[in-house]
Amino acid sequence: MASTDLGEMKLQRSRRSGSIGLVLLIAVVLVGAAIGLLQVGRGNTSLYILILLAVLGMVGVFSLFALASGILRFGGQDADDTDIRGLVDGAFDGILVTDQSGRVVYANAAYMHLIGAPSQKDIRPIERVFLGDPDVSEAVYRLVKAAREGRRLQEEVRIGGARGEPGRWLRLRVRPGGEGRKSRTTIWSVADVTRDREKQENVFQELQHAIDYLDHAPAGFFSADGAGNIVYLNATLASWLDQDLAEVGSGGLRLADIVPGEGASLLSLPAAPGEVKTEVLDLDFKTRGGRSIPVRLFHKVAFGADGTPGPSRTLVLNRARGENEDAQRAAEVRFMRFFNHTPMAIATVDRSGRVVRSNALFARMFRDAPDAQRNILSTVVERERAGLEQAIAKAGQGQGDIAPVEAALASGNERFATFFVTAIDDDAERDQESAIIYALDVTERRALENQIKQQQKMDTVGQLAGGIAHDFNNVLSAIMMATDFLLGAHKPTDPSFADIMQIKQNANRAASLVRQLLAFSRRQTLRPQVLDLGESLSDLTILLRRLIGEKVKLDVVHGRDLWPVKADLSQFEQVIVNLAVNARDAMPDGGSLTVRTSNVAAGDPRLASHKGMPDADYVLVEVADSGTGMTPEVMAQIFEPFFSTKEVGKGTGLGLSTVYGIVKQTGGFIYVDSALGKGTTFRIFLPRHVQEAEAEEPAAEKPAIAEALAAAGKLAEAAQADLTGRGTVLLVEDEEGLRALNARGLASRGYTVLTASNGVEALEELEKNEGKVDIVVSDVVMPEMDGPTLLKEMRKKNPDLKMIFVSGYAEDAFQKNLPPDGQFAFLPKPFTLKQLVEQVKTTLAQ
Repeated sequence: MASTDLGEMKLQRSRRSGSIGLVLLIAVVLVGAAIGLLQVGRGNTSLYILILLAVLGMVGVFSLFALASGILRFGGQDADDTDIRGLVDGAFDGILVTDQSGRVVYANAAYMHLIGAPSQKDIRPIERVFLGDPDVSEAVYRLVKAAREGRRLQEEVRIGGARGEPGRWLRLRVRPGGEGRKSRTTIWSVADVTRDREKQENVFQELQHAIDYLDHAPAGFFSADGAGNIVYLNATLASWLDQDLAEVGSGGLRLADIVPGEGASLLSLPAAPGEVKTEVLDLDFKTRGGRSIPVRLFHKVAFGADGTPGPSRTLVLNRARGENEDAQRAAEVRFMRFFNHTPMAIATVDRSGRVVRSNALFARMFRDAPDAQRNILSTVVERERAGLEQAIAKAGQGQGDIAPVEAALASGNERFATFFVTAIDDDAERDQESAIIYALDVTERRALENQIKQQQKMDTVGQLAGGIAHDFNNVLSAIMMATDFLLGAHKPTDPSFADIMQIKQNANRAASLVRQLLAFSRRQTLRPQVLDLGESLSDLTILLRRLIGEKVKLDVVHGRDLWPVKADLSQFEQVIVNLAVNARDAMPDGGSLTVRTSNVAAGDPRLASHKGMPDADYVLVEVADSGTGMTPEVMAQIFEPFFSTKEVGKGTGLGLSTVYGIVKQTGGFIYVDSALGKGTTFRIFLPRHVQEAEAEEPAAEKPAIAEALAAAGKLAEAAQADLTGRGTVLLVEDEEGLRALNARGLASRGYTVLTASNGVEALEELEKNEGKVDIVVSDVVMPEMDGPTLLKEMRKKNPDLKMIFVSGYAEDAFQKNLPPDGQFAFLPKPFTLKQLVEQVKTTLAQ
């Protein structure tokens, strides 16, 4: 717009008139002064000339100042003002200039035409032109308010059309003539935009028709963004799928809601940055009710410069069976449905391994592998690509019977797959598609196989260790019994007394080693009790500080309100001590050892990060050190028996295997996290013990072994100074030397002892004495007849017969073939003479 502040122009013209008059006055004065000088005389001419020049200099300086400040202007400016006025008068938009009080200063011809003013005296301001028009009054009010505040504003209003005449659309604008509120004028403009509005309405109507045509086209159409949200769905496709169009675009409808199974993976295949990918896909869509509809998709998506997919454009053809459908089309639809819904990833490749086509499961299975959709060789790690490449080469040559290839995937998360490669029969097609590859994810199978192998290995070694421990316990029992006899026959002052004590101490150390073997094989006898792990660790803190030394800082952090657990206290202490000693050895230059406890409720994310652990409530014990850490290869073997990273002679390799066995036998789980230079953390999850559930159990249903172990745990309290007694004891032991020593020890305390080498002989001995036996002391594992079977047979003849079982690993034996009413006592091997006679006397007194 070529509009200016015309009021300001008038003021400036008046100023210029005053300036011209001033200049003329100065010129007259100078001319008069010159004439006066001529009349005064020629004698003072030099002085008068100097005075005149001074006056002219002052006039020149004043003129320059006036010209710079705008007081004085040249006559050419009037010509410019005339041009600007002519430009404003000839403008298409109506222009109105008002002063601060709202009076009209200037209006051009276009404004007069728009408001219908026949002459200058009929010109009215904007607010008076539309006075009384309710459709325009609000807009005019906002414009007038903006004019008062010195702001710019634009409004579009519709006028006329009340008597059947076509209405008009006007665009009203207002702006200050100067800077904001300081301006003394306001410039208004009025433009007729009726034709522009008509064009917009026509375009909108055409767009509405296009949308209506697209919505009701005989084909479906949808668009989805890169995140899988459907941003547009036409009415035809919504009708096929029984979907609500109101949910589209608000995040309420996703690709996974209309594409079942893995089909959505085919619609989000990666591509190179900037690439525009167009594909023809045959898939199944699903309705809201779950019914499947076979469709063919013409899918187009453009990828940005960073490789992120943009909104897709997808045309959908319904391929459901119709009345006039031919057999070939039906077979094609059926094949594509089988192809995309098979539980095996399938792809066809050329001789170089480039993927020609693939099904939905292939797209999902290898979506994390780089370039998997372009070349199948990139799906496996580089070290194992040669095998798959050779199989594809054989298929390209038309060979059959190609061996499957099992390889680790390049996804970086320890996944494995087996690739079955078959050749294309048609030689003509083999140049484009040389092989069909079936891929089967075997990650879970590999993990299960490794777990079974590890379990079998541990069980085998455990059986071996348990068998050795059982036989060794018999030997140790004989040694310990013999040393007891020797100590009873020698005084402390005897020179051989110290040697005998040395033998006994070594026997006790050997018994401790045997207990480790039994703990590893999970065949040791546990005496579980309800524990508060916080209190148990507090009692153990002083011992731990002595074990780890002064260089290692110990920090024990107790969780609040720890749940109770049921475990053998001594065995739990052994677990913590073993882990603390290992941590100390991993920190030769010092460091920190942290023992932390906490509750882990079912559903806790920490449970999901550990495989093989049921979702339940646990009490977590963490033992973390800042030591040297371990490599993944070492971590894979730390729980194996006899594996040790220590020097020869400084470790048996049974410490962590013992820890593993104790935790497993208690019903818990143990995991380890470690990294070289960053320390090691062992996490032990022990199941929460619910006391209420145990209190509801009937006492008669508790296993007999629990009562036997409880009685054995009270032996120390029931010990008496007088260990002599009377009664007939039937001693059943298959180890001849141990049987003789046990019989000798019992006889020395006043008991009548009958002996048998197995259960059959024991029954015969019972018949010979007509059942007059007060108590039976029997081994558990024996040839011909074991201890539980012997108990069952003897109770048939004498229900009140008392029984004591002795064994190195009694738990496995007691869990099978026990009579329902079997009451017995238990004495674990190896035992001393004092422990044997204490148990016999206590059982007889019960």
